[in-house]
Amino acid sequence: MEWRGTEVPPIETVLWLVKPPARIRGTWEEPKEAGEWLGRRLMEYAPRFAFARDRGAEFSVACVASAVERLMWGGDVSLGFYLRQPLFLSLALVTCAPNRTRPDLPCPAR
Repeated sequence: MEWRGTEVPPIETVLWLVKPPARIRGTWEEPKEAGEWLGRRLMEYAPRFAFARDRGAEFSVACVASAVERLMWGGDVSLGFYLRQPLFLSLALVTCAPNRTRPDLPCPAR
């Protein structure tokens, strides 16, 4: 199976940039805006997180703060959580201005 067309996370976070535009959930000009999106996703899924320690607001706030800090210096963010039932949630934020590790990859269409 060709990995680019699936929602399976790539082996390198930066390779989300070569996924089809339909796999992109949003683009933001500022790291804080991307962090807000991440925070909403974490709160949306928090009740289903397999581990109780990951369900609290403090955990989500810490994840968002860390992600925003990383995006501010041009780093990428990749988070993964086991959910109740045999499911896995993958969330990624990729810097594209250009990306520090792969400046040859173009930014996706907005």
